[in-house]
Amino acid sequence: MALIISPKIRQKLEQRHGVLEEEVIQCFANWDTSFAPMMDNREEHATDPPTRWFVAETDRGRMLKVIFVWYEDGRIYLKSAYEANSAVQALFFSDK
Repeated sequence: MALIISPKIRQKLEQRHGVLEEEVIQCFANWDTSFAPMMDNREEHATDPPTRWFVAETDRGRMLKVIFVWYEDGRIYLKSAYEANSAVQALFFSDK
């Protein structure tokens, strides 16, 4: 897996969401993959390949929603990450 975070996204994570790159990496490492990533089907967020997201904990117990595009060659482009509110957590963990 090659996680790619552009300088613009890194700045947005830190300044708007208070999320560090290290926390995103922890979420990927801690992600319970029995919970498949959700697809973002909203037209304004459409990408090829599709935008996906999951909710996972950092090593300090912070629940983040991690949004990314995953290419078949293993490259993962981070789009955003921020605190997952209770509604997002319920959506992700429901019916799983």
